Amino acid sequence: MASTGGGKMKGCGPKLFKAKGKKAATSTDNPSCHAAEPGPSSSKVALSSPLRTLSEVRSMRLSHFLAQSSNNTTIEPLRIFVSTWNVGGKTPTAALNLDDFLPSDDKSDIYVLGFQEIVPLNAGNVLVIEDNEPAARWLVLINQALNRPVDVDANVFQHEPSPSVDSSSSRASSSLDTSFSDLSKTASGATIFQKSLLKAISKSFMPVCRKQLKACNCPVEMTKTSYRDACFRCPKAYADETDSSEEDEEEDVKDREKSRDSYGSVTDGISSAPAARDQLKYNLIACKQMVGIFVTVWVKKELVQHIGHLRKSCIGRGILGCLGNKGCISVSMTLHQTSFCFVCSHLASGQKEGDEFRRNSDVLEILRLTMFSRICRRSGRKIPEKILDHDKVIWLGDLNYRIALSYADTKKLLMENNWDALFEKDQLKIERDAGRVFKGWNEGKIYFAPTYKYSFNSDAYAGETATSKKKRRTPAWCDRILWRGDGIVQSSYYRGESRFSDHRPVCGTFIVEVEVFNQRAKRRSANADMRIGAEELLPTSKGKGTARNVSFPRV
Repeated sequence: MASTGGGKMKGCGPKLFKAKGKKAATSTDNPSCHAAEPGPSSSKVALSSPLRTLSEVRSMRLSHFLAQSSNNTTIEPLRIFVSTWNVGGKTPTAALNLDDFLPSDDKSDIYVLGFQEIVPLNAGNVLVIEDNEPAARWLVLINQALNRPVDVDANVFQHEPSPSVDSSSSRASSSLDTSFSDLSKTASGATIFQKSLLKAISKSFMPVCRKQLKACNCPVEMTKTSYRDACFRCPKAYADETDSSEEDEEEDVKDREKSRDSYGSVTDGISSAPAARDQLKYNLIACKQMVGIFVTVWVKKELVQHIGHLRKSCIGRGILGCLGNKGCISVSMTLHQTSFCFVCSHLASGQKEGDEFRRNSDVLEILRLTMFSRICRRSGRKIPEKILDHDKVIWLGDLNYRIALSYADTKKLLMENNWDALFEKDQLKIERDAGRVFKGWNEGKIYFAPTYKYSFNSDAYAGETATSKKKRRTPAWCDRILWRGDGIVQSSYYRGESRFSDHRPVCGTFIVEVEVFNQRAKRRSANADMRIGAEELLPTSKGKGTARNVSFPRV
C-alpha cells in the first residue's frame, strides 16, 4: 500500500494532552512576546533560578514530544471488495462459476462476501437446526476463487486443478458433491455434526494463530502510563456466546473425531490443511451463519497481523421479530488504527404499501440492538461497541426495498432503460431523502437494471411469466450496498449476470483510507519520553536551587 502523504494525519494522543501541548508550544515558541510585556513579570523572568530554567527546558521538550504525536500516524489507501447475493435457497455445486459474484481479475486487499437464503427459509432451518452444508460448499468455492494460482485460467471449475492449488480445498471440492449428497440420507443425528464440518473447513482457511485476531492490537503509545497497563497486555477478548465454543480446544478434538466418522475423506483432507496455510494468498478471518444469512471476510495474508478486536454480532428480525430468517450479521474489527464494521442483512419482504416501514424498523432495531463485546478501553482509545461508533461502516444485503410503481409502469420504464425515472420511485431513495432511514449514509449511482425477481435460469423477470397477479413481482433493486464514514470512495458499483438465483449479485469496490501507526515516530517518541523521565530524576542542591550533575549507569 502506498502512502498518500501526511496531509491527513491524525493525532493519537488524548485531547487533554493535545490541548496542553498546544499551550506549551505557544508559550515557548514565541519568547519575544513575553519579553516585550512591561511590568514586574519581565524582572521575574530575568531573575529566574537555574531550577526554573531546567523546568522550562523540560516543558519545551515535553511540548515538542506532544506536538510530534500528530505525526505518529500516516494514512494509507486500501482496496475493499464487497459483494452480496440472495441465492434463493439453492445449494451450489463444484461446477458453479463465481465470476459474477467474485471477479477473477479483482485484486483487492479485503473481500467481504455476504449471502442471503443460502438455505430454504422453512420451519426446519428456522426453528429446529440450520443446515450448514451449503455454507461449507460456498467456503470451498470462494477459497478456490481467491487462492487460485496466477497461471490458472479464471474459470477454475472447468479445468483440472493445478498441483500447486491448496490440497485441502482441491480434495474437498472434488468430494463435496458425493459426500454432501449422502448427508441428507443419513440418520438425523448425523445432521448435528454439520456444524463440525463447517468449522473444520473454515479453520483450514483461517490463519494458524486465529485467536490473535480477537485480541487487542493497540500500540502502547495509544495508551497511557506503564507497560503493565498497556493495551496490548489487556486480557484476551471474549467472543459472543454463540462463538465461544469455537475457541474450545477440547471441543475441536471431539469435532475432528466426529467428522472423521461421519464424513471420511472430506475432513481427512481438511485436517491436513495447516501445512498448506502458508501458501494461501488470502486468509479467512470471519465466517458466520444465521439461518439463511451467511457472511465471510477474507484478507490478504500480509495484512492479517494488523487485524485485531475481531467480533461478531447477530440480530434476528424474522418471525416474532426475533428469529433468524430475517435480520443481520455484523462483523467488527480494527485494521491498524482504523475500525471497520461490515453489516450483512436480509430485511422484511413484501411489496404491499407500507412494507417499507417494516424494513425501516428492521434497520433502526439493528442499529439499536447490535452490541459488540468489550475488549479493552484505555485512556487513549475506545474500541467501538455499536455499529455507528466505527470509523467506517459498509452495509450490504437484500434490503428488500421495492419500486413504488405499478407493474405496468415499471415495465414501461424498464423497456426504455430509463433508470433515472425508475430510481426516483425507489423506496430506499424515498425513505432516505425523507430522513426516515440510513440518514447520513451513502450509496453509489445505480446504472444497472433491477436485480429482482427473475424466472428460473432466465434473463426474463418473473412477472412476465406469472399466471396470476398474486405471484407477480414488480422488478426492484432489492440488493444494495451502502456505506458510512470519512475517507471512503466507491470506485465501482454493478451487478453480475449469473442465472443461478432469482436475484442477481451486486458488487462494489471501495478505496478506503486507513490510519497506520508510524514505527519511526514510535521509536522517536519513546526516546523523547525517556529523556524527560531522566531529567525529572535530577536532584537539586538544598538552599541554592541549582541542579547537580549526576551520571547514571547505562541499563
